[in-house]
Amino acid sequence: MSDVENQDSMDSKNLPGFHNVLGYRQVSWEQDRAVIAVELQPHHLNLAGVIHGGVLTSLLDIALAQAGTYCPYPGRIRKAITLSLTTTFTGQCSGGVITITGLRRAGGNRIFNSSGEVRDEKGQLLAIGEGTLRIRSGSESPEGVPLDEFRQHVQKP
Repeated sequence: MSDVENQDSMDSKNLPGFHNVLGYRQVSWEQDRAVIAVELQPHHLNLAGVIHGGVLTSLLDIALAQAGTYCPYPGRIRKAITLSLTTTFTGQCSGGVITITGLRRAGGNRIFNSSGEVRDEKGQLLAIGEGTLRIRSGSESPEGVPLDEFRQHVQKP
């Protein structure tokens, strides 16, 4: 979603469930690369007052999946399932904006590999991640599925 009209539709404030809780915004999205950012809030922190490892891992999971599921069509989305995700924590921070970058590295039509990193405002590396993901049925083509269909599927009954 490198075009501006699509970027707002994937900001987490417009998505249901856990995406909304994370509070990220789409910085850029193009073939094989996705960047999201989060302004840290108290609910992102652990008991020691630094960003929780689960938050870092979740954000890496999203960026790694997005790197392999770019959809250039407005109002549509491609979906993936994480098969394996490894996270290595390399730093800490307590506030500011963090940026998460995912890059698709290799793969075929259904299974792909991505890597990513999380950095704070000063460029300090906070975490790195490697993942193997699978494109979900219906998302194989660049057209993906309607975003409204995705929203209805994950909303509470």
